[in-house]
Amino acid sequence: MKGIGAFFKDVKQSRVLLLMALPATLWFLFFSYLPMAGMVIAFKQYRYSRDGFWASIMESKWVGLQNFKFLFSTNDAYIITRNTLLYNIVFIIAGLVLSVGLAIVLSEIVNKKLAKLYQTGMFLPYFLSWVIVGYFVFSFLSVDKGMLNHILSGFGIDPIHWYNDKTYWPLIIIFVYLWKSVGYSSVVYLAAIMGIDKSLYEAAMIDGASKWQQIKHITFPMLKPLMTILTLLAIGRIFYADFGLFLQVPRDSGTLYSVTNVIDTYVYRGLKSTGEIGMSTAAGLYQSVIGFILVMTSNYIVRKFDKDNALF
Repeated sequence: MKGIGAFFKDVKQSRVLLLMALPATLWFLFFSYLPMAGMVIAFKQYRYSRDGFWASIMESKWVGLQNFKFLFSTNDAYIITRNTLLYNIVFIIAGLVLSVGLAIVLSEIVNKKLAKLYQTGMFLPYFLSWVIVGYFVFSFLSVDKGMLNHILSGFGIDPIHWYNDKTYWPLIIIFVYLWKSVGYSSVVYLAAIMGIDKSLYEAAMIDGASKWQQIKHITFPMLKPLMTILTLLAIGRIFYADFGLFLQVPRDSGTLYSVTNVIDTYVYRGLKSTGEIGMSTAAGLYQSVIGFILVMTSNYIVRKFDKDNALF
């Protein structure tokens, strides 16, 4: 009874903080944890029943691992897995380097109004939908009216059929992703830089440290915990691809599938053609399980070298 009494006493003392956390707790409960019961669909041949959603699950035929074969038994299994992994690895590494570098550059601008202008300009693309970005890219790459082909024509070079030539698309995909996301990511690191004690830089300046030495020995070590945590979280989603990026920007061109087709777009097209909800659920479960394993493994490795920077 003493333990229960102490529990309710702690709840009463922390009631304000608990009330503040209640909305987020309810959100995770209803939209993250309760839907996990639907994972059973991954092992069933889901068929709709007039008696409702749960009746549909219960009455659907159990097929075991048949839905997972959709991802691994086709000739495209290697291509979509390779594309998803390689693109995300590049996104994580290049995004980290550019975000941190951009945040440091913005923090060093003396004119703060000008810095705010630059920050706003780089932050704006994050709020654009991939549909709009896809049209922006099309305005540059269109065969007859695209800006790039007009420039090439001015130099006497034949227009390039961008949406039929897969040679350039890995670089285009990476560039568009970084253009859209780096500005947002840099704000997180910029906020961390602004929180670093200025007296550290002042002491370094008195000792004769150059700007690069200040960044190397003060800024980078202070950003290291945040960089580690965000990288670990990104690794957890390494088997997820940005659906809008890989569907809208290449305009769903079949010629480019070998370099733009990823797990998410492959499942989407399969769902459109077959209508098998169980197959798409199996793909989501596969991505989540692999992501969980990667996060746990990465976190374990980080704990071995630097326990303070690990997630847990």
